[in-house]
Amino acid sequence: MINHISSLRVSYSETDQMGVVYHGNYAKYFELGRTEWLRSLGVTYKDMEANGIMLPVISLNLKFLKSAFYDEVITVETILKKKPVVKIEFDYVIRNENKDILCTGNTVLAFIDMKTNKPMKCPDDILDRIGI
Repeated sequence: MINHISSLRVSYSETDQMGVVYHGNYAKYFELGRTEWLRSLGVTYKDMEANGIMLPVISLNLKFLKSAFYDEVITVETILKKKPVVKIEFDYVIRNENKDILCTGNTVLAFIDMKTNKPMKCPDDILDRIGI
């Protein structure tokens, strides 16, 4: 299991009139966690795409437990539990400054060859960086 924690401050534009984070923004927070998890391994979407690999989300699940509010600092814990093959699956835990769990979730992404638009195995260099 490989974890990575990213922090961000909730911006005004992410909230409704009551200062509560709009539910659709949690998918964006998951993306931030996922891209920073990859970046921590030295992998970026930009580099993957330059090498002909797309990584689209094929499944997204969220469970809301508490609200996040404007100007709070929240953390996104991104967790890889198993070795990717053709798909890579991440779990997430979003917490507020008091360490209360606000949201949990999961995404599944597929490695896609941009030339053929077909699924492909996770590249060996990414597997080497993950070290699973």
